[in-house]
Amino acid sequence: MTLPAGVVVEQVSLHDKIHGELTFDVAVGGPADGPVVFLLHGFPQVAACWSKLLDPLAEAGYRVVAPNQRGYSPRARPIDVEAYHTSRLVADVVGLADAVGAARVHLVGHDWGALVGWRCAVEHPERLASFAALSVPHPRALAAAYLGDGTGPTEQAQRSSYVATFRAEGAETQFLADDAALLRFLYEAAGLTTDEAAPHLAALGDEAALRAALAWYRANDLSDAALDDVEVPTLFLWSTDDLAIAREGAEATADCVRAPYRFVALDGVDHWIPDHAAEAVVDELLAWWAQYPIEG
Repeated sequence: MTLPAGVVVEQVSLHDKIHGELTFDVAVGGPADGPVVFLLHGFPQVAACWSKLLDPLAEAGYRVVAPNQRGYSPRARPIDVEAYHTSRLVADVVGLADAVGAARVHLVGHDWGALVGWRCAVEHPERLASFAALSVPHPRALAAAYLGDGTGPTEQAQRSSYVATFRAEGAETQFLADDAALLRFLYEAAGLTTDEAAPHLAALGDEAALRAALAWYRANDLSDAALDDVEVPTLFLWSTDDLAIAREGAEATADCVRAPYRFVALDGVDHWIPDHAAEAVVDELLAWWAQYPIEG
């Protein structure tokens, strides 16, 4: 994991009631006594996606914790698909918070990390001082935009058509054939430069790793998202040039939060908000956290 100076990678072990000990690679930086911030990456990225945010957040006095999540850490990689249901991914977040001694955290998630974060905010509000979602709306708003009124394909359904490819049996083999040509193309077509994609390609460049990452799609149905409203102060950053997420679900997320809420549309930014709008993200996060400090 390539990370800024001052950020170290620690191995943190949890006990999964079904799979036993799972050990996560966790990037940690900032003052040991600072308020704790958890950063959850999405697909097809690892915690290195936060590299442009780690130093600014640490320099602002926060203890930053960015794990390579279940399946992305080599020693936290169960074989069965069911192990990657969001309920297990949320349990990992709570377990990692316990492991680092954080009773409450500011939680931030991008892409799949946002989906995990939304559920964590609903099921464990007592553990969060605030939540910030990047790119992906509340699952109920996303599902409604995906399904529409039943009269025909929605814009969100069209934008989400790639999900069927990711869920297909053997997709990892196809993506990694010919020196990972299709995976490399995925990064390039999505707008990441070769340098930006490099740490993620290195982490997901073998079948076991990519199969585990794709298991997040296979274990969860994004069109079935009966999740309650969030009652945690919530910041949602969406970007106008995101090819995967349509505006409808992004704007409808306001109806799924019964707490202080701020929606920011980043004009001209693509899906990779942590990579391509890092300065704006840092500014928004610091301003949001200042309103909801972690006491003690």
